[in-house]
Amino acid sequence: MLTLERHSGIGQRALAFAEADACVGRLEERLGQDESLPLAGTVEQTINLIRDLIAARVVEEGNKQIPASTADLLEVFKVPVTDEPSSHAIRDNCRALAYYRNCINMQRQDALPPVWEKMAVRTARPVCLHIRTHCIREGRLDA
Repeated sequence: MLTLERHSGIGQRALAFAEADACVGRLEERLGQDESLPLAGTVEQTINLIRDLIAARVVEEGNKQIPASTADLLEVFKVPVTDEPSSHAIRDNCRALAYYRNCINMQRQDALPPVWEKMAVRTARPVCLHIRTHCIREGRLDA
């Protein structure tokens, strides 16, 4: 988890992207080998990596209120969205991951999509790519 304090974010963005890419890559590899993934662990892992990417972006930009370290994914997501319409592109992906977690917490796995583990991983990858592209365009991350 990242340190969400002003000035502690120097270099956190590159580290967050490297960790997220490696994490999603491992999950994709396991799915490619038809390995079964743990329900709650996979969803929490994808939520945390997306949360960390968004938080790292906010910390390094330095011009928005930094979310609390205990903030939920959707709370962290609200910070960059307030004045950046392009962030709405990943809103449904973040909401889907939160929905999966809520289903797990309410013991309603029957409400999850049939291949929830693939959906969770496949939902995380485009969010990572969207945030990465945004950071590259801003000149805040090397391509």
